[in-house]
Amino acid sequence: MTHPHVHASHPALVTRLKRADGHLRAVIEMIEAGKPCLDIAHQLQAVEKAVINAKRALIHDHIDHCLDAEHSADDRAEMKAISRYL
Repeated sequence: MTHPHVHASHPALVTRLKRADGHLRAVIEMIEAGKPCLDIAHQLQAVEKAVINAKRALIHDHIDHCLDAEHSADDRAEMKAISRYL
């Protein structure tokens, strides 16, 4: 049996993603209501940024808490920096 993999940051990530989900649902409603494409694109950009930021936060948390202790602080800093490009 696999044990749950939960970090202290996960509840905040869930909150972020639920907020992004709400915004995405609003975008769908905008499309269905025939709102202007510029407004829809603006809202989609906000949704995309929210998801990307949640992904980065998860990756950074993983780097900080899950990698072997053998890695130096410099190694972790480099991994964190490069993960910004994901």
